[in-house]
Amino acid sequence: MLMRRREILLAASAAAALALSPARADDAVKIGLILPMTGGQASTGKQIDNAIKLYMQQHGDTVAGKKIEVILKDDAAIPDNTKRIAQELIVNDKVNFIAGFGVTPAALAAAPLATQAKIPEVVMAAGTSIITEKSPYIVRTSFTLAQSSTIIGDWAVKNGIKKVATLTSDYAPGNDALNFFKEHFTAGGGEIVEEVKVPLQNPDFAPFLQRMKDAKPDAMFVFVPAGQGGNFMKQYAERGLDKAGIKVIGPGDVMDDDLLNNMGDAALGTVTAHLYSAAHPSAMNKEFVAAYRKAFDNRPGFMAVSGYDGIHLIYEALKKTGGKTDGDALIAAMKGMKWESPRGPISIDPETRDIVQNIYVRKVEKVDGELYNVEFQTFEAVKDSGKTKK
Repeated sequence: MLMRRREILLAASAAAALALSPARADDAVKIGLILPMTGGQASTGKQIDNAIKLYMQQHGDTVAGKKIEVILKDDAAIPDNTKRIAQELIVNDKVNFIAGFGVTPAALAAAPLATQAKIPEVVMAAGTSIITEKSPYIVRTSFTLAQSSTIIGDWAVKNGIKKVATLTSDYAPGNDALNFFKEHFTAGGGEIVEEVKVPLQNPDFAPFLQRMKDAKPDAMFVFVPAGQGGNFMKQYAERGLDKAGIKVIGPGDVMDDDLLNNMGDAALGTVTAHLYSAAHPSAMNKEFVAAYRKAFDNRPGFMAVSGYDGIHLIYEALKKTGGKTDGDALIAAMKGMKWESPRGPISIDPETRDIVQNIYVRKVEKVDGELYNVEFQTFEAVKDSGKTKK
């Protein structure tokens, strides 16, 4: 009984600390940045961390008279870690924002804490539609799988692809990608001839790829999270699917820019729909790519631009509130905000707090000896169809 009473008291004190957390020092604004810096999603964390550093180098570390302090923590994309780290950042470090979140389970693990502490949770990576519905304090600057998967589904049927085998990671974003693609592809008269789901952590694609090959599709629809595309394409080429004429289509995660150049010629001709390409032809993007390359000796991918826009959103919200860090005021400032990003024009939907952005259909081509996702069609101001149907 004594042990049980002690547990109840500890839980109550933790809840009280969370509830009191918005009372913070006035001299600094603290951002708790929770990212997978190790493990299978490490490239996601590194891109976002790099982009935030670049933005702060370019725009300074003071906003509305407040010093910006970023506290980076590695959760290795493990949701139990995310929850523990978020609680420590809120209670002990008294952060004003939590941000990052490399995968959907991580973003969802932190959602109740953001609600309880009444602080913004800025999602810079995770792409499942439902995320922003899990807390009124969540705002997203990355994407949803519905935005790109519906568009590639429509494109496929309009471009003579009749039979598709699907390979998707077995977790919420993979299910979103599959369901939205399938709905649009089959509505247009397409047929799914094989459907496989692969483990999220450390997948061996080889046996699944053999099933793809045996199904003899016109193309295979692939969703794997950022960071796994290189390994997938290596095994795709080893199994001879490129030689069999089975092209890869899908949302752009599989052709992530920071890994694309090492995939080899097997990637040539891959068509994906996505929010960003390092080859995006705007002047702003050319400057962004050049600055990122100079700072980090690598090409930025879509996770980098999502992080870059995430920290921009935080800066602009603080400007609107005059440096005040009340969570409700910050969320109100973020709703409806519009700006020009290296990816193109974007905004935060005031109803859903989700990103509205252009989606580009791209094809992998060789440009000056390097592989790039070259855009050839634009769908403007795409909302998350996972929410517009509700």
